[in-house]
Amino acid sequence: MNASDLTLAPTRPAPVPDPPPAPRRPDSRLRALDGLRLLAALMVCLYHFAGKGGAVAGSWHQSPARVFPTLSQAAVYGCLGVQFFFVISGFVICMSSWGRTLGQFFRSRVARLYPAYWAALFLITTASLLLPVVVRPVRLDEFLVNLTMLQQPMGVPRVLGVCWTLWVEVRFYALFALFVVWRGVTYRRVVLFCCLWTLAGVFARVADNPLTDELVMRDHAPFFIGGLALYLIHRYGSDLLLWGIVTVSWLLGQRYSTTGLWHPGMEGGAFHRDPYVIQLIVTLAFAAVAAVALGWTRWANWRWLTVAGALTYPFYLIHEHLGWFVVRLLHRDLALGPWPTLAVTIALLLGLAWLIHRGVERPLGPRLKRALATRAPRRPVLR
Repeated sequence: MNASDLTLAPTRPAPVPDPPPAPRRPDSRLRALDGLRLLAALMVCLYHFAGKGGAVAGSWHQSPARVFPTLSQAAVYGCLGVQFFFVISGFVICMSSWGRTLGQFFRSRVARLYPAYWAALFLITTASLLLPVVVRPVRLDEFLVNLTMLQQPMGVPRVLGVCWTLWVEVRFYALFALFVVWRGVTYRRVVLFCCLWTLAGVFARVADNPLTDELVMRDHAPFFIGGLALYLIHRYGSDLLLWGIVTVSWLLGQRYSTTGLWHPGMEGGAFHRDPYVIQLIVTLAFAAVAAVALGWTRWANWRWLTVAGALTYPFYLIHEHLGWFVVRLLHRDLALGPWPTLAVTIALLLGLAWLIHRGVERPLGPRLKRALATRAPRRPVLR
């Protein structure tokens, strides 16, 4: 045996994982996205005013299907504006959380959601006390729980009819913060989160457990996931994996929307929906956000779209119940025609939303964010 026999064979280097793609586009204000947000809010608004029965029929003094025989056939699909919101939310949350710590993410969400929400609670509660024939006022203990935004899991009546969607958003924020933001938002972590959440939603459908459904949000998850993947496409460019996530999200989302909003035998009645129209609207929602992600809407850079985006959240919060009050006042009490009543009501609500944005959100949001900033406790000085 010679020395060469004792020479160790060269070891193979460990495989190096492929680096994540480099970002292609710097983040900037996407004004077209602001316009889409207002469009989704107006869809929901028309649904509440002309696409359903219930309390709004009392404000019109008859069914909206008789007041607006043509508009009501389209307004009945306005509830899909919520799914549109969720796709946009996935895109926006991924964009706004990039480079932020968990604390910064938490403070930004609290400062964004709560000031306008609290203002809407006080406005609608006051209106319900003045005119309880439209909306039943809640008890004080119920109102106080509503301040937390946790009334739905607590089984407490909602002051705001639309706030069930806020509970969905809060759960999305919590999941995204726990599994992505906590360790830092990166391309790989967002992709892994999208894939695992998609699988969890499918398994939750099989498990059919109420707690699992609350945690995983199987019916709403595909829309958030699609928005997350579309933001990655906007930031890093197209690739097969990301478009695969978007496609699977669309396929699952259109199924959940169809089964949730249409059932066999629902062809009759004033407010029936066509399953193919539901599928078309879900497809258009994904396509609209995809157009923003691909940069096809850069031409839509008008400043008024930023204002539209700022009005969307307060308008969404107040439009339903306060809108019923205004419709009742204008149409039943002042005998204004249906179409002028609808136009004036929406205009007044947008004006009130602007006042909430300027008078509540803009001054209180930054102050609340600063107040929530954690400070390291000072060590006592030993003498």
